[in-house]
Amino acid sequence: MPFTPSLLSPSSSVAQFLPRFPNATKFNVTPRSRAATVVAASVTDLAGVDSTTIAVLGGGSVAALAAMVSLTDPERRRKLQAEEVGGGDKEVVREYFNSTGFERWRKIYGDTDEVNRVQKDIRLGHAKTVENTMLMLTEDRSLAGVTVCDAGCGTGLLSIPLAKEGAIVSASDISAAMVAEAEMKAKSQLPPGNIPRFEVNDLESLSGKYDTVVCLDVLIHYPQNKADGMIAHLASLAEKRVILSFAPKTFYYDILKRIGELFPGPSKATRAYLHSEADVERALRKVGWKISKRGLTTTQFYFSRLIEAVPM
Repeated sequence: MPFTPSLLSPSSSVAQFLPRFPNATKFNVTPRSRAATVVAASVTDLAGVDSTTIAVLGGGSVAALAAMVSLTDPERRRKLQAEEVGGGDKEVVREYFNSTGFERWRKIYGDTDEVNRVQKDIRLGHAKTVENTMLMLTEDRSLAGVTVCDAGCGTGLLSIPLAKEGAIVSASDISAAMVAEAEMKAKSQLPPGNIPRFEVNDLESLSGKYDTVVCLDVLIHYPQNKADGMIAHLASLAEKRVILSFAPKTFYYDILKRIGELFPGPSKATRAYLHSEADVERALRKVGWKISKRGLTTTQFYFSRLIEAVPM
């Protein structure tokens, strides 16, 4: 998922990580000699947010809040989540996107009007990432007959447009509920001969060879040490192109994420990891790939870096 609850599945906006308050609340923070106003609102539990806004942080207030969040212990909460489902991050993600996460993200990724302002903004942000991905894939050549692996396909928002362009699509997701939703949508929008091959699978278990491998807003579920191996694995499946999107790691986004960990809310969203572009590029170069195109999608609550890599 994008930088919001991605997961980013797949999968991942800083929306889910911000403090949870019933209404917009003002704090007066006085770092050193000047006061900065922090306007915050609850966007932690996206299923229950109405009329809320993202935190607007003054320059000095970021430093003050950084000191505060350094005293928190989000790791304990994460361990409890893993214990509840009997595993680590992957099991938490699978459980989440087969239960409450599926219902939430089906609304966000769908066309229902039953979404609040934050969810609608995230919907628009992710749609823009999909649109930019399609532009990357089609600006140089036709997709007719091109094999594409959509790793972490969610509800099929990329798989279906790929198939409409004539690509031969293999789509997978760790969530059986997501895969079933994607397959249902594909059958309603595509002729029988163009339907992608859908399967329930985690990224580590993917195999085969494809012209292009795409993985949108999924790396948010992997810490950097595991993301390196996952990037290498995805690259090993591709012959010509790898397209990745991920929540970018910057000082500002990292602080907002950690602030949100002070107020986890009742939804127990999945653990989220930010990645610097330099780390992703290093992982790609290590296995013989280089970045050829770059993009960034930003809305009020959604932030996602998009890159295309080709063999060196």
